[in-house]
Amino acid sequence: MGWRFSFSALLVLALSACGRNAVRASEKEFLADQVMVFDEDHQQAAADDHILTNREGSAGGGGSQGGGCGCN
Repeated sequence: MGWRFSFSALLVLALSACGRNAVRASEKEFLADQVMVFDEDHQQAAADDHILTNREGSAGGGGSQGGGCGCN
């Protein structure tokens, strides 16, 4: 019976540790900070994204659309 109590307490603790709060609008400015940008060369990152989009044959999430043939 002791292990059931310990397991239940651990389960309750784990579930209560999950984040339930959304990011407030006043905190979103810090998430868009330039420090959070990992690519230093924006042109190279755009070219890499374009190549990846064409190679994978899909688009989305990056703001561009195409068929994968490279003719967009």
